[in-house]
Amino acid sequence: MRSPRTKAALAALTVPAASAAVLVASAGSAAAHGSISDPPSRVYTCWQEGPETPDSEACKAAVAAAGTQAFYDWNGVSLINAGGRHRALIPDGQLCGAGRAKFRGLDLRRADWPARSVSPGPFTVTLHATAPHRGSRFEFYVTRAGWDPTQPLRWSDLEHLRTYDDVDPTTYTDFDVTLPQRTGKHVLYTIWQRTEYSEEAFYSCSDVDFGGSNTPTPPTDPPTDPPTDPPTDPPTDPPTDPPTDPPTGTWTTGASYATGDTVTYNGVTYECLQPHTALAGWEPATTPALWRAV
Repeated sequence: MRSPRTKAALAALTVPAASAAVLVASAGSAAAHGSISDPPSRVYTCWQEGPETPDSEACKAAVAAAGTQAFYDWNGVSLINAGGRHRALIPDGQLCGAGRAKFRGLDLRRADWPARSVSPGPFTVTLHATAPHRGSRFEFYVTRAGWDPTQPLRWSDLEHLRTYDDVDPTTYTDFDVTLPQRTGKHVLYTIWQRTEYSEEAFYSCSDVDFGGSNTPTPPTDPPTDPPTDPPTDPPTDPPTDPPTDPPTGTWTTGASYATGDTVTYNGVTYECLQPHTALAGWEPATTPALWRAV
């Protein structure tokens, strides 16, 4: 049986003065901290299925794209120096993996990610924290009506549900949100931003199913443009072995690219800005954090 959970709105952490001093001293140095366990995030789901032999086709594909280690590290989908700059640091199409190559499997555009059945109305989201950090901000979003799960997840696809400030989470912490009217499959997106002792932030994509089918419609507003220059804080875990002979020619899914490589895509030539392995949804025309038209 898992540890007792506490409502975030009422969560409180009481420790003796000596213990508080230890907490302050160690809060900035602890590593690997947590993810949403209910509805389970993609990384949490694949970890529970077993990274070596996952059950679902989506988790099998995610492991094939990123390897098994990303899912053993399910509690570390984070950016160490985010400091609230989520939209500036994470390009469209890479929200679930925090823009990190290590977690690129979480951004696969699929309609078959395991999803929890939900209904519009009051809903409880649960955080599983292996290293709870006091002084945290939690933001909850859901994808807009008409979102298409086979398309890249963009910042402009998210609709804000609720924000909790000054939360001191425990191992399991519950948050109350209200889900809007939706049909088909959607993503519940969570940002956990530490506000004391660290600028680290954690990101979770949880798949939910409102029933019925998705009727894709274009976003009301054009997609948010990611930065035209590489992020100030590049992905923490870029591929360590760039190809000996930099690839050229037409951009290809699954190819590994190094900084300075050039490719063509839809008749336009692009130069690679960061080492990465190409995935569907990371096309040069839609990811200016990775490619620059030349």
